Amino acid sequence: MNVVLKGKEVLVVGGGISGIGAVRLLDWVGAFPVLYDADERLSELKIRERLPDEVKCRIVLGELPDAVLAAVALAVVSPGVPFEAAAMVRLRERQIPVWGEIELAYRLGRGRIAAITGTNGKTTTTALVGEIMKSYFPSVYVVGNIGSSYTEIVPETRDDSVIVAEISSFQLETMVDFAPEVSAVLNITPDHLNRHKTMECYVGLKEKIAKNQSSSNICVLNFENSYTRDFGGRCPAGTVYFSSARELENGYFLSGADICCRTDGKDEKLLNIHEMKLKGLCNVENVMAAIAISSHMGVPMPNILAAVRSFKAVAHRIEYVAERDQVEYYNDSKATNPDAAIHGIKAMSRPTVLLAGGSDKDSDYNEWMEACAGQVKALILIGATREKIAACAAAHGIGNIMMAETFTEAMEKCRKQAEPGDAVLLSPACASFGMFSDYKARGDCFKEYVLSLH
Repeated sequence: MNVVLKGKEVLVVGGGISGIGAVRLLDWVGAFPVLYDADERLSELKIRERLPDEVKCRIVLGELPDAVLAAVALAVVSPGVPFEAAAMVRLRERQIPVWGEIELAYRLGRGRIAAITGTNGKTTTTALVGEIMKSYFPSVYVVGNIGSSYTEIVPETRDDSVIVAEISSFQLETMVDFAPEVSAVLNITPDHLNRHKTMECYVGLKEKIAKNQSSSNICVLNFENSYTRDFGGRCPAGTVYFSSARELENGYFLSGADICCRTDGKDEKLLNIHEMKLKGLCNVENVMAAIAISSHMGVPMPNILAAVRSFKAVAHRIEYVAERDQVEYYNDSKATNPDAAIHGIKAMSRPTVLLAGGSDKDSDYNEWMEACAGQVKALILIGATREKIAACAAAHGIGNIMMAETFTEAMEKCRKQAEPGDAVLLSPACASFGMFSDYKARGDCFKEYVLSLH
């Protein structure tokens, strides 16, 4: 175990799940954590209730005193804290090293790591890789948005553990030495530009997942995404491509309805996509990526394919909910950007009533609306982006556009617009903030409404 932090004061910035996890881990290795959050409205008592009684931690809310900064040797920053935040500026001015939760866990944990990023598909791919790994290895942890926080599981890790990590661009901002054995960049499309400002910055952050890899490691990349394809030429790791649109000289590709692998001119048919429970071309890509990742982590192909055949869609990602009055309902609440929403609408085989909108991430909706034209029979819009989306939809010839003030009103409109043989799809293309705490709460609300119908 790395005990370099023992006896040192460490500032933890952010009082959410990541911050609490970092505090617990720092206490476990003998450091002295100081938990700081700029929101002075938070309750110190409620924060302490989320920590075990034996964890000793100073809590600072509101203003960050100079005396605290003068005493700390390191800062561990939660992914929700932007680089422009006042605390971050002061940390840089004082040249205090800054790690994220993932970096902290990596430094203190043990085991082999498969790390997955991408604008879309990383939750499904991470969950699938996790299931594949569990079919073969005795000690497997899935960390990220769909599992435990990485810091939470570090004390349990062993040298033979396998950690499957879903990594966001926010977490990649604070990478220093993090070096997975196998990494993957599934795709890169515009997202989070309200935080990252430019595509160049966003693309650079996604590429950081392979920054510390060596030529003996592997990075799995999507050949059909221009950003990831180009990255292969300068990636420090060995690259493995997958493609849903063409046969590759080497790599994984879709040939008709078969997922195939070609290595040095030798082809192997692995799986017919109709054997999968997952829906849509986006999930074919996710499966190819998962097969590539798992194979290079040492899982035998029979184990991989058995797990793929039995794997069901993760919650909130083109998730079939129920059929009511001969109308199928799908929850795609995790589609928080237009590119993800394009995959959602393309997965629909029925005339679709689309429920969309939410908070604004400075996204462009034109390509999404192009995909919706001809498929969407009614568009129900909510949230701060509804006028912007409505104007874009109208420009692409989509009619029957309705607004709703509340989510319940939107669901009632969806129900009235849907006829037998139709589908109702929640695929917002926007973040949930303003109406819900996160995409999970939004998706759960959708499912609760659908399941209450008789």
